[in-house]
Amino acid sequence: MINLTITEGQLKRTIERAREKKILIPTLHQQKYPESIPAKMRERLKEIGLWDIHPCNLFRITWKNEPVDVGGGFGDVNYVEIPSAISGVDTRIIALVGKWFPTGSHKVGATFGCLVPRLVTGQFDPTSQKAVWPSTGNFCRGGAYDATLLGCESIAILPEGMSQERFEWLTKVAGEVIATPGCESNVKEIFDKCWELRKTRDDIFIFNQFEELGNHLWHYEITGNAIEEVLKRVMSDKDRFAGFISQSGSAGTLGAGDYLKKVFPQSKIVAGEALQCPTLLLCGYGDHRIEGIGDKHIPWIHNVKNTDMVIAVDDNACMNLIRLFNEPEGWSFLQKQGVKDDLISKLPLMGISSIGNLLCAIKFSKYYELTKRDMVMTVWTDSMDLYQTRLKEMRRAYGPYSEMEAARAYHRYLMAESIGHMQELNDYDRRRIHNLKYFTWIEQQGKGLPELNAQWYDPEYWESIHQQASEIDRLIEAFNDRTGLLKWLHCN
Repeated sequence: MINLTITEGQLKRTIERAREKKILIPTLHQQKYPESIPAKMRERLKEIGLWDIHPCNLFRITWKNEPVDVGGGFGDVNYVEIPSAISGVDTRIIALVGKWFPTGSHKVGATFGCLVPRLVTGQFDPTSQKAVWPSTGNFCRGGAYDATLLGCESIAILPEGMSQERFEWLTKVAGEVIATPGCESNVKEIFDKCWELRKTRDDIFIFNQFEELGNHLWHYEITGNAIEEVLKRVMSDKDRFAGFISQSGSAGTLGAGDYLKKVFPQSKIVAGEALQCPTLLLCGYGDHRIEGIGDKHIPWIHNVKNTDMVIAVDDNACMNLIRLFNEPEGWSFLQKQGVKDDLISKLPLMGISSIGNLLCAIKFSKYYELTKRDMVMTVWTDSMDLYQTRLKEMRRAYGPYSEMEAARAYHRYLMAESIGHMQELNDYDRRRIHNLKYFTWIEQQGKGLPELNAQWYDPEYWESIHQQASEIDRLIEAFNDRTGLLKWLHCN
C-alpha cells in the first residue's frame, strides 16, 4: 500500500511553506470532477496560461481542461476518435488527449499522484529536501513542474538521447538536470544514478515512477474514470467496449485498465512496447526511438496478472508516421483518402508514443476481427509540440517530404499493419512476465520478496491500493484546512 504515515514535525514545516506561498492542493475528486473546484479558483484560472508556473495550475491537472492555451475553464474529457480512413479498421478507436494538461503531457497527473501523498503526510519536507524525478522524459518534466508549483526544488534525471525540447524546458524549471547515458530504453542507467545520489547526498527524496504506487493509483482513479465517461457518452446499448491499450513505460497508465475491467469485466488490458526492445514479448532488450516508454525491465507497479495481451510495434513505423501526420504533403495526401480537415488538424496532438498506442489499437482490432460495434480506448500521452526537433532531424536526413512518401507511409504503416508480434497471455505467460520483476526490484533495487509474491497471490493487494484514494483526499482536505487558505481564497 501507499505509505500514509504522518510525520508531524516535517508536516508542520510543509504546511507553513504552503501558507507562505498560498498553495492549495486539489483533491483527486476535484481532478475527476473539476466542476467541484471552488468558483473563486475557477475565476482565477481565467487569467492564467495553461503552462504558467503558477500554483493555481495544480487545479488544471485533469483530462477536462478547455483546449486553449490561456484562461480556459473546464468541460468534457478531451478525446479524439480515429476514423477508418486512417486506421484501416471498422473498430471505433478513441484516444484521450494529453496535450491539454500543463506541460502538454498527462505525466503531471502521475507525478501529482506520487508527490502529494508524501507532502500531505509530512514524509517529504520541501524546506530541506529536493524531489528527484528519474525518468525517460515526461515524468521528470511533470515532476519538476508540480514540485515548483508546490514550492519544492527538483532534480530531473533523463537519458541524454531524449528530445532537445525536454532539456531546454527543464533547464528553466528544474534546479538540476542530469543526463544519463543512452536513449529511451536505458532505464537501469537512471536507476544507477539514483543509487549514486542516495550514497552521496542527504538532501534528496527520490520519486521513482516505476515503483511509486501513487502513479498507478492516479491513473486508476482519474484516467480510468475519464475513459468511462467517454464510453458512456459514445456507446449505444448494442456497442461493446473491447479493450484498453497503453504502451508500458512506467506502467502507470495501465492502471486505468484495472479500473475499466471492473466496470467492463469482459474487456481486455493490452500492454504495448517497441519491437526493437521486446521485454514483455520476448524477455528482450535493445534500443528504440519511441520516446516515453522506458524498457528492459518490468515496472514494480505493473499489475501483470490483470494484463491480457502484449503487442510490439516497430519504432520505424512511428517515426515515418510523424511525418505523414505533421507535414503539409502528408495532410494533402490524407485529404485525398477522405480524411476530414477537422481530424487532420488534430493529428499533431499525437506524439511519438501516442502513434505507438494507435498502432497497437489497430493491431488489436485486426487480431480480434473487431467490428464497428466495438470500442477500443487508448491515450495520447503528449503531442508533437515536444518533438519538433525530431521532425527537423528527419528533414535533414531524408530531405523534403513528398506525396509519394506519404502514400508509402500510409499504406505500409497504417493500411497494411499486421497482427505480427502479438501474444495473448495465459496464466503462465503472465507469470513469466511478473517473475522478471525479481531481477530488477529484488536483486537490484532492494524490494522485498514477500511483496512481490503478494502482487501475484494476494487478491487484495491491488484493491487495497485503490481504496486509498478517499484517504488521500481526506489528508489533502486536512492539509488545506491547516494552511487556512480555503478561508483566504473565499475572502479574496
